[in-house]
Amino acid sequence: MDKAALINIDIDRGAEVVDILDRAKLRPKVVMWAHLSEYEDWRLVIAAREFDALEIRAAYRRIHDTLRAEGMTPGKTPELMIFPMTDPFIKALRRTFGKSKSVEGRRLGGQMFGDRFIEDGFVYRIS
Repeated sequence: MDKAALINIDIDRGAEVVDILDRAKLRPKVVMWAHLSEYEDWRLVIAAREFDALEIRAAYRRIHDTLRAEGMTPGKTPELMIFPMTDPFIKALRRTFGKSKSVEGRRLGGQMFGDRFIEDGFVYRIS
């Protein structure tokens, strides 16, 4: 099956999510669109220490409540995946790109990070 293209509306919506999370002081360390080999669609990957302290369902609820409070309706909310900061995927991304001056807008793809293969990706933040 061919993968769907990541289009400007998705990129803009991801940037809006980053802005909302930053204003809510949730401080995500990793935010990126990723087309991972185990899924057939794009996911907005998010990792933040603030979510590690929560049970995973509570972390998703916190994000969705935060987005909804800023006017992002469920129909506009992208498909999200929260990863713990200790996940090998997140650790490898941070080890590779965490010290870079700017990774915003960088495309990734066709490579392994930790235990996951990224077919394609668009980065907002890796710190």
